[in-house]
Amino acid sequence: MIDSEPDYRFTLANERTFLAWIRTALALLAAGVAVGQLFTATHDESLHQVLGIVCITLATTIALGAFVRWRQVQSAMRRGDPLPTSSMVRLTVGGVCAAALVCGTLVLT
Repeated sequence: MIDSEPDYRFTLANERTFLAWIRTALALLAAGVAVGQLFTATHDESLHQVLGIVCITLATTIALGAFVRWRQVQSAMRRGDPLPTSSMVRLTVGGVCAAALVCGTLVLT
């Protein structure tokens, strides 16, 4: 099918979704830096470093995934195809759960 310009409202909605994912990635990146650099552990500093690494890795993955998703959706809209499926939500939930486990371990030690 020939590419056509989608309705601008759908393009802007796709962009807003992309920006929401980027905001999430920036928040996780800030949390990773803060936990890794600003908090000092009284018992075990390695858990703070692990939590920082989990947050930063998740932030990077979400930012890259958001860009890929934005392009996929934009291309599908231009071709008039159904929107592609995405693993972004599962990835984000899994990453946040991993960070929560490390946080729980920090609280309990």
